[in-house]
Amino acid sequence: MFVGRAAEFAALVDALTRAAGDGPRALLIGGEAGVGKTRLVEEFLGEAVRRGAVAAVGGCVGTGADGLPYAPFSTALRALRRALPDEMAAACAGQEGELARLLPELGRAEHDATDGHGTARLFELTAGLLERVCAQRVVVLVLEDLHWADASTRHLLAHLLCTMRAGRLVVIGTYRSDDLHRRHPLRPLLAELDRLRTGRLRTVQRIELARFDRCEVRRQLTGILAAAPEPGLVDEIHARSDGNAFFVEELARDLENGDRSRPPGARLPGSLSDLLLVRVEALPEDARGIVRIVAGGGCAVEHRLLAAVARLTGDAPTEDRLVGAVRAAVGAGLLLTTPEGDGYRFRHSLVREAVDGDLLPAERSRLHRHYAQALEADPALVREGEHATRLAGHWYGAHDAAKALPAVLNAAAKARGRYAFAEQLRLLERAMELWDRAPGAVRDALRPLGRPENRPARDLDSRTTPIRRADRVARFGRDDGDDQTRRTPHAARPDHVDLMAEAVVAARFGGERERALALAEKATRVLEDAGDDPLRAAWFWVRRSRLAQDLGHGDGRRELARAQDLVRGLPPSSVHADVLMNVAGWGARHRPGPNALSAADRAVEYARLVGDERVALHAGLVRGRLTADAGGVDDGIAEMYAVREKAGELRLADVMSRAATALPATLESMGRSLEAVAAADDGIDTARALGIADMEASVRCDRANSLFSLGHWDESRTTVAAAARAARSEEARAHVASCRTELALARGDLAEAEIQLALSRSGSGSYVPHPGHRITFVRHTMSLAVRQGRLPEARAVFETLADEDFRPGTQRYALPLLLVAAAAEADFRGRTTADADRLVVLVAVRARLKRLPTLVPVWAAYALWVEAELARAEGDDAPDHWSRAAAAFAPLHRPYELARIRRRWAVALLGAPGDRPAATVLLHEAHRAALRLGARPLAETVERLAGRARVPLAGPGPVGGRVDGERERPGTPAAVTATAASAVTVPDPDDDTGAAVEHAEHHPGEAAARALERLGLTRREQEVHRLVAAGRSNRKIAEELYISPKTASVHVSNILAKLGVSGRGEAAALAHRLRLYPAQDATDGL
Repeated sequence: MFVGRAAEFAALVDALTRAAGDGPRALLIGGEAGVGKTRLVEEFLGEAVRRGAVAAVGGCVGTGADGLPYAPFSTALRALRRALPDEMAAACAGQEGELARLLPELGRAEHDATDGHGTARLFELTAGLLERVCAQRVVVLVLEDLHWADASTRHLLAHLLCTMRAGRLVVIGTYRSDDLHRRHPLRPLLAELDRLRTGRLRTVQRIELARFDRCEVRRQLTGILAAAPEPGLVDEIHARSDGNAFFVEELARDLENGDRSRPPGARLPGSLSDLLLVRVEALPEDARGIVRIVAGGGCAVEHRLLAAVARLTGDAPTEDRLVGAVRAAVGAGLLLTTPEGDGYRFRHSLVREAVDGDLLPAERSRLHRHYAQALEADPALVREGEHATRLAGHWYGAHDAAKALPAVLNAAAKARGRYAFAEQLRLLERAMELWDRAPGAVRDALRPLGRPENRPARDLDSRTTPIRRADRVARFGRDDGDDQTRRTPHAARPDHVDLMAEAVVAARFGGERERALALAEKATRVLEDAGDDPLRAAWFWVRRSRLAQDLGHGDGRRELARAQDLVRGLPPSSVHADVLMNVAGWGARHRPGPNALSAADRAVEYARLVGDERVALHAGLVRGRLTADAGGVDDGIAEMYAVREKAGELRLADVMSRAATALPATLESMGRSLEAVAAADDGIDTARALGIADMEASVRCDRANSLFSLGHWDESRTTVAAAARAARSEEARAHVASCRTELALARGDLAEAEIQLALSRSGSGSYVPHPGHRITFVRHTMSLAVRQGRLPEARAVFETLADEDFRPGTQRYALPLLLVAAAAEADFRGRTTADADRLVVLVAVRARLKRLPTLVPVWAAYALWVEAELARAEGDDAPDHWSRAAAAFAPLHRPYELARIRRRWAVALLGAPGDRPAATVLLHEAHRAALRLGARPLAETVERLAGRARVPLAGPGPVGGRVDGERERPGTPAAVTATAASAVTVPDPDDDTGAAVEHAEHHPGEAAARALERLGLTRREQEVHRLVAAGRSNRKIAEELYISPKTASVHVSNILAKLGVSGRGEAAALAHRLRLYPAQDATDGL
């Protein structure tokens, strides 16, 4: 009988209904052990099936560190495969090799887990699989006992809950809230989901089940006993059970099986464990033995495995006796058959815990040994994907280090193959614990471990480096080939340091970077104390460098320097090449120049000498970027293209992913935006093929940036919306927010810019290792502050960057930032509060500009623009400055930049006699481009300028032509050449996070328009009044409106008279109080 839980049941049914129409829903149900979580879920599943849904249930295995990776997902997907064989086959088609890591029945995994993107690929494929299966029908996926979940299961669940947006799916997770101690690993996941539920993740619901009250206990007892219980019995059971539904049920069973005529309290044990053990002891001897064997095997045991273990106990029952014993345990309500029908499990985990807790240590150890012996003798007793983990767990539980060590290492290798890096790490740590306890002969007989990330084998030194003989003779004038033949199998056997190396990689791939760093630090201490293995020590120092950068503990330079010292003077090796590649990569990010390029050259050479194609290609990418930065653009880009093609041929996923992101970014940095769009399209295809959603988001953002440069802002906005849909991590979402900030600032949507800037800050965290991302964030912050009139804040933000941030290689990001700083000082020139610190800022801008080589046309063009703004800030607004900048930008296909420069050029010409016709042409061109782009602040600035100068502006012209400054190149994709420019920003229906602010928010309201009309000011008087309100003197008003100071004075006098105020201050106060004029932007763009 199902009692209570009406509100909780209604919430589940509501989620089922919503999933059918609105997309995936998730509910996490918590409560103490026995409170009724499973009963509630079972009742709901019955209702869901009656409504046509398909249910799939999987449970976590409470066996500690050697838990089966992805156990509940594997079990649930197995159930789906049984229920929907055709749909599952179609959904898995073409991806069986990867999904086999989650569901081994699909076949053998395609390749080894050798890169850090494997987990992301598997998670994306799993989400896609579920979306396809749930496209036409509702599926309820239940994951029980999440408090026992392995780390990989938790990570996959978090991924699904945060990313799935399509499919008729209901995910239900249950967990014991009373088991969640302060450091329980499930707590961070629940806390994160709670945080997200208040923001973008509103499809996840938490339910906490309370104990039954007395009324509910009475109803439960009535259902169990089929009669109304006496009030005294209800009181006693409610008091003893404290409302725990399972305890109530067990007490009622005990009462039902006993003598009801005896006083109620005389037959009720003092604890649930005592009660359950009494029922076990009441079983026949064979059944008691079977129950204990099942308890020692975990949450469920296959029938054939149970029979094999029973035979090993010494009392080998016949098949009939075994079946009879199992039947007795099932009849007593202690055991149930598994959903697959091939084994047995306890009716409730509390029963298993009670029986297992009653075993003596020697009994438990003996049971583990029998299980291990049975599994070793016949691996087919369990599913192939579970054998290694279960065997390792049982040998460890048997306290047999000699058997456990190789079994644990084998299980760790299997976990790595399934991208279950967190479980691999736990197993490797267990192997390190067993290492000294295992006999030396066992350690000597261990098979070599894998070599992730070019980890060197033990005893490898400079004389035994595997260089091809001809290359060795050519380079070093000698042949050490005889040393190769002297290597023995003994040299390849692993030692304790090899285990630490494997653990470092597993921890990093599994997201436990702090643990990885601690292991790497320990390994370097061990190796440097020994002092006889420089290559392995260098390998660990490189890992320390990467981890320090990932964690924000420094820039990693010191660690790389130590690695270089260790390999200096040694012949080429994979480790040597890896060190040099990382040195070159660090240089490309922090200190581009000849030293970094030299390191990249040697890394490529050494890697090729030893046949390490992966390192050679990684180093080639770095060398290509450094070559381009040094002015060899064509050669550098060509090498990057070659690396991309070679990596694709060899299916090197990590190199493919790096090339897919590096090539579009480099092309855009070099000013080759059309080419960058095409490269980004290829990169998006690569990201989707690899199943790396964050990489897809990153490349889409690069594509959007290039489209923005080309003037295709609407297409850029659409691309960013697609990037937002793909983004999974907070870092990827921060990248998306940065792109949206850029567009919002250019289109004058300051409210949206402020929102997106905050999102980019929160997603990036306190440490942003990529200099470009950091500089872009500072530029956006400065731009917003300047546009809102907050120059001191913009200056303060500018000062947060050091001269070191403006180094070669950062031109793409640093030059636009210097432009913002210089333009702000020019715009605020003449204001008393702004002039005090202007010289300091201008000196800093000039110094930082000189640090940046301008070897590429787009860099040289930006440098001329910055120089023009610096001159304007110093009072020298000569037209020649702007004509040079315009000439530099004209061939670069950057219409927005060109329009802004033309507007400034027009201002300079209007201030000089005889140049009005040229200024008129420039204003027309700038205005037309601004309208087509949808650059509202620029368009309005040009309109105000034209109004003051009495220059009539034509309409926007036909939409659909190319924007000024853009020339079509042969072979340009249609998506790039089609103009995406509009005078009005149309909301994107697919944009789910960055809704545009209403157009009316950016213009004077109707009330302000009516007030201006009532005041009776002419259009020219309104222009003068606006400048008075901004604090301009008569001389400044005259300069801005191209009139004489005397005429300005007359206008001011007329305004004061019409407003009925006594002075300029009151006139300004009236304008601010009535909000007569929109806030005037200090700059027309970024």
